[in-house]
Amino acid sequence: MPKTGKNDHARKDELPSTLQRSDQKAQDTFAKTYDSAMDSYDGDEGRAARTAFASLKHSYEKVGDHWEAKEERGPSDQRAEEGITKNAPTAGGVDANASKEHLYQRARELDIKGRSTMDKDELVEALQKANDAATRKAREG
Repeated sequence: MPKTGKNDHARKDELPSTLQRSDQKAQDTFAKTYDSAMDSYDGDEGRAARTAFASLKHSYEKVGDHWEAKEERGPSDQRAEEGITKNAPTAGGVDANASKEHLYQRARELDIKGRSTMDKDELVEALQKANDAATRKAREG
């Protein structure tokens, strides 16, 4: 089912919940990429969704239960840099390629305990866990 409607904007009720809580541009980026990928990949919904999230992650990062625009466009993690065919881990929407200072600021916004002693990899992991927890909480109501 198409994710964009007649007005060329995302159909909010068909988007993943984290995108429903995000700005219109993030929603439209995902929806338009998804629709295009569905055409390109002969209706393979899983592949279309992965492509749409990959596109979204170039401009947005997951912060808590929603997506926010990144300071700089580009791949968000090693897997985005190398492509899906590689076995590199994904950072689940965290901009793992951002500076340690940026990751620390995000950890501060999400009130992650122990952030001041964490290295960059630990900050990425802690942000992933905090984002997952915030998303679960938002879905519960």
